[in-house]
Amino acid sequence: MRTVKESREVLAVLYGAAVAAVMPDAALSRVMRRQGAALWIAGEVLQIPGAVHVIAIGKGAAPMARQAERILGDALAGGLAIVKKGHGLALDKIRLLEAAHPVPDERSARAGRALLQYLERVAPGDLVLALITGGASALTACPSEGLSLADLQGTTRALLQSGADIREMNAVRKHLVRVGGGLLARAVHPAAVRAILVSDVIGDDIGVIASGPFAPDSSTFAESLAVIGRRGISGRIPAAVLSRLQAGARGEVPETPKAANSCFARVRHVIAADNAKALAAMAKKAESMGFRVVCDRAPMQGEARVAALTLLDRARKAFEEKSGRPLCYLAGGETTVTVKGRGRGGRCQEMALAAAIALRGRRNVSALFAGTDGTDGPTGAAGGFADRESIAGLDALGAGVAERYLEDNDSGSALQRAGALFVTGPTRTNVMDVAAVVIEPQTAD
Repeated sequence: MRTVKESREVLAVLYGAAVAAVMPDAALSRVMRRQGAALWIAGEVLQIPGAVHVIAIGKGAAPMARQAERILGDALAGGLAIVKKGHGLALDKIRLLEAAHPVPDERSARAGRALLQYLERVAPGDLVLALITGGASALTACPSEGLSLADLQGTTRALLQSGADIREMNAVRKHLVRVGGGLLARAVHPAAVRAILVSDVIGDDIGVIASGPFAPDSSTFAESLAVIGRRGISGRIPAAVLSRLQAGARGEVPETPKAANSCFARVRHVIAADNAKALAAMAKKAESMGFRVVCDRAPMQGEARVAALTLLDRARKAFEEKSGRPLCYLAGGETTVTVKGRGRGGRCQEMALAAAIALRGRRNVSALFAGTDGTDGPTGAAGGFADRESIAGLDALGAGVAERYLEDNDSGSALQRAGALFVTGPTRTNVMDVAAVVIEPQTAD
């Protein structure tokens, strides 16, 4: 049986394989290349018009923007890239702005306004290359008329703490901002748009990824109100936000553009990388390391601490089916955390803490839960380990202390004290979260 250090090294290598497979610059090169006076984009050949503009938004926008500069060369008229603070790279012809995530700040509002101002220069015969990765919703949070930045911040915090999933989050946010829900497609119409996406949502729904700035919006004001009611946060939503949503549900505020709107006639979307590609790379790497690999087809979702236990149970059952060989059980997706405490952590750290508590007495199991963007919630960690060392570290804190940390949603503090945080720094990509559970045959220590 491997030592804890060896097991963590194996898990880190698998994580590295996942991230490498979905790096935005490489993903862009796979689906776009220049052919003289034309662009090849996912099987489509487009003649390069008078001006090509690049709009890159999200945690992985910087490497996509830089690669677009290399591919387009002198055909690039200019552009704008908006990234999370600390996720930037040096660019040549594309202007770079940094903003806040997951809760927007004044930089986010300024970035959203700058984006709208830039798009005013797009002519009808131009081509807009929209390079979109997860995180764009908060990074371009420019409030709708009648709303303030504080209104968006209060709403975002309430949704994040309620356990709302990304679809619910974006259904609300798309009706409060000037960028999401197809509004950018309307802003540049009738120019051609090719949106190349790195997906951070289950199902790769183009209307949900980054709040679908160039995609038709199937959600409504009424649905937004239903999300708030279902999550029980009406009393925590700013009055101006509720007023706008209610007015929209009554038909007094125009809806976001829907699929039949003519502004989408010249818009095409391409998924360049997603969680499935990351998991496939992990599986290939694990097989090369001698593991029997099982990849869970069901995405991780729902409450983080519950999802962690479900994953461990599935991994145990898979191991017991053929227990003579080391197993690597893989899964991907995005869970949620209903925040009831006052601690600090993220969904992956909460999964790791819940898993560590559940693994007491199981010395042959090691697990890693991590966000592919390198940041888990509002923390500097990508996630955490659950193994016999983290269990020992937690138990050393005292009886019942780990459980109290979990109840206070303070997984980050608990894992830090146990020496079980997984820290990578920004990866500049984002395809949700990945988990790897390694189970080995029991041997005497």
